[in-house]
Amino acid sequence: MKLIIVSGLSGSGKSIALETLEDCGYYCIDNMPVVLFEPFVRQAMDGNQSAFRKTAISIDARNQSHCLSQFPDTLELANQLGIECQVLFLQADRETLLKRFSQTRRKHPLTDAEHSLSEAIELERTLLDPVSRSAHLLIDTTHTHVHQLRELVRIRIGTREDRLMSLCFVSFGFKNGIPLDADFVFDVRCLPNPHWHPELRSKTGRDAEVREFLGQMDRVSEYFTDINNFIARWIPRFSAENRSYLTIAIGCTGGQHRSVYLVEKLAEQFQSGSLDILVRHRDLSNTTA
Repeated sequence: MKLIIVSGLSGSGKSIALETLEDCGYYCIDNMPVVLFEPFVRQAMDGNQSAFRKTAISIDARNQSHCLSQFPDTLELANQLGIECQVLFLQADRETLLKRFSQTRRKHPLTDAEHSLSEAIELERTLLDPVSRSAHLLIDTTHTHVHQLRELVRIRIGTREDRLMSLCFVSFGFKNGIPLDADFVFDVRCLPNPHWHPELRSKTGRDAEVREFLGQMDRVSEYFTDINNFIARWIPRFSAENRSYLTIAIGCTGGQHRSVYLVEKLAEQFQSGSLDILVRHRDLSNTTA
């Protein structure tokens, strides 16, 4: 039995993630109380196991706080029962969540006479801390729209080969903030910037002219070699610890030239039968530098 537990902050995309997994063939259950987890999984394993071969359960802050605090014990139970269990946690920054609730005019599940929307968001973050700390895969949706989130969930979980480690390379611009779901962040702002060359300013790190410009720079080659060696050295260690997901973020000023170039080059380098490679250019569509 393969079990995905989907959790996260309200407004971060939990429903979208669960719907995507359902489209990928998972039997999905929304908002399961933690206290019902054990009887459900025992029944699923004792009954028609083919029906629950791939199952996704959503657990959120509507659970009682003492139940959420015992979430690590819930995971341990799954391991003892021999269930392949992974936790997907979605989050976004406070300003983004406030904006989303304002646009949709939906009520946050924790708002009441004593808690404003802003206070409810922070309370939920605290309540779900035991779950987020147990997450195998963290996705920050601050800069991610609906279609991008569906694709991320589909590729990283829904259709991923179980035997492969998922390695995601993300380019970004520091001016738009660091990706909160990155395991490693590399700053490439020390490298020559194509932005200062008028003929390259409107192009990206995927264009031949920019690739040629950066490819002939010794500093760029040295930086690439250092990152490549670091990743190549430590990937086997993470894999040996049964780590299924790893996100490497490369950042320049705007996320258009240097970071994009290095992400593409690293993805080409690590594309092989032993890794499931995903490339994301977070800020490519809205950057100007």
